[in-house]
Amino acid sequence: MIIQQLPAELVHQIAAGEIIERPASVLKELLENALDAGASAIQIDLEGGGKRLIRVRDDGRGMSADDLAMAVRSHATSKIRSLDDLEHVATLGFRGEALPSIASVSALSITSRAADAERGHTLEARSEAAPMPAPHPPGTSVEVRDLFHQVPARRKFLRTDRTELRHLQELVRRVALGRPEVAFRLSHNGRELLHLPALGPEASARRIGELMGTGFTDAALQLDTQAAGLRLSGWLGLPTASRGQPDLQYVYLNGRMIRDRLVTQALRRAYADVLFKDRFPAYVLHLQMDPAQVDVNVHPTKHEVRFRDGGLVFDFIQRQVARALAEGGAKAGAGQAHTPGSGQGEAGLAHNPAPGQGHAAGLGPRPELGPGPGPGPMAGQTGVGAGSAPAAAPVNRAFAFARQAAPGPLPLAEARALYSGAPETPEGVPRLGHAIAQIHGVYILAESAAGLILVDMHAAHERIVYERLKQQYASDSIARQPLLVPVSVDVTPGEADQAEDARETLALLGLEVDRAGPEQLRVRAVPALLAKADAGGLLRDVLGQLAAAQPGATPDAVEARIGHLLATMGCHGSVRANRRLAPAEQEALLRDMERTPNIDQCNHGRPTWVELDMSALDRLFLRGR
Repeated sequence: MIIQQLPAELVHQIAAGEIIERPASVLKELLENALDAGASAIQIDLEGGGKRLIRVRDDGRGMSADDLAMAVRSHATSKIRSLDDLEHVATLGFRGEALPSIASVSALSITSRAADAERGHTLEARSEAAPMPAPHPPGTSVEVRDLFHQVPARRKFLRTDRTELRHLQELVRRVALGRPEVAFRLSHNGRELLHLPALGPEASARRIGELMGTGFTDAALQLDTQAAGLRLSGWLGLPTASRGQPDLQYVYLNGRMIRDRLVTQALRRAYADVLFKDRFPAYVLHLQMDPAQVDVNVHPTKHEVRFRDGGLVFDFIQRQVARALAEGGAKAGAGQAHTPGSGQGEAGLAHNPAPGQGHAAGLGPRPELGPGPGPGPMAGQTGVGAGSAPAAAPVNRAFAFARQAAPGPLPLAEARALYSGAPETPEGVPRLGHAIAQIHGVYILAESAAGLILVDMHAAHERIVYERLKQQYASDSIARQPLLVPVSVDVTPGEADQAEDARETLALLGLEVDRAGPEQLRVRAVPALLAKADAGGLLRDVLGQLAAAQPGATPDAVEARIGHLLATMGCHGSVRANRRLAPAEQEALLRDMERTPNIDQCNHGRPTWVELDMSALDRLFLRGR
């Protein structure tokens, strides 16, 4: 075997294999160069799904004849000069590999004119000739023709024109979402497909609506928060507008579009409590941080990054998104953007953590939270955007059906007086209004300041019980209710062994269980919030969840499993459908909803309440027409 130096052409083609997968890969590199050049308008022309032609014209700074000749050389760049520059790089491109790699697998030509130059110059990348004078406005045009024409083996892996065009369009969408201040035009085979004018900061929502659909901003929360040198801004799709696939998830780091596993996992944890299984949220988020705290030089495509302090970034994103979802409940009925943390100063949500919320959806490490409040209404939680519960609000008075009933029903007027400290709208009516009826033992009908509210009482109570269990678990103090008569539960020998092995976990969940025989368990205590639940059914469901846990799971997986366990327990403790509630109990449910985070969805992601304002009711009855 003889070791030999590879020819330069082959080196470039190998490098192209890492960078260029399909026409969309070429377009990504060209768009990043245009944006780094300060372009305010970019024109993209395609032919044959990008396989025959990709042309990108921008109005950026342009290049001189000398720079044009250097641009197609390997590892030539104007963006870094030293290792220190690399560690603080803020541009989208910096490797100097893109243009020579593209030139090795296509016919590449560049025409450019610097803003202060009298004329432009053009260069054929594969030609030995120097750049030639050519007419061109200030800016740069790059043409890539016949992609992979010199590498037939690679060309065979390209898909149909229609498929490649779809990837190109998605790329332009991703880039345009992150840069609303830049105008974009896209055409294919001479037909214009997209025209996006440049927008100012105050009109950025218009770009979101154009590319994500107007329905997205109608069902999304606007977020802007910062802490610990990190800033997170953008739009969070409401759980009720979730999707069957993760096709509308866009994250930008310092303006760079990324697909980072740490960020994706943090967002998944933040949404975990409020989504159906196998449903995906939509979001457009911008994360800004010191470039020195992130390494973008870990992958040729620069989609993946490495954070210096991944734990800080994960915790910041997960906490702030979970809080925004918990506090943004008014959005479900309001139909207009709501900014969580507004009026809290520049730091927004970040410096005002809700008591006892912990890691929200993920539950997180309990010790750092310290002792939290008891099982009563959560002070400081807004849930439906109604403001913080007042300090004088009664503790744990809600849900007469969750404790021993009083000798007679509490009069409705007295109940409303009892809860007069609940958060109110400017009209002086509680955010979820006052209960006026129960429908078929399933729904509560309430009159609000805006119109009519319908509440699924089981779904709402399930969320309330679950949030209280989470809060108690986070503070390591799930209150227990000893049973006067222990409940015997018949199980399989495997389940009995499992209960013995998981005794500590069960104790953390408020369940005191011992073994009474080879196939029998005895429940001696249950969580106080579930005192009225079927102890046997509760234990069987918890054991079923434990059986699904994988041995040797990561801490994140263990916490997620605990979350599922608490959700299962919350379902057991909630009021069932077809149960008639006294007017005071209906009123109590509404007030507790206003104090509970994430109240817009039950533990399984179903909506708990909807609102029809007066204009919607008028439309139903054609009033005013």
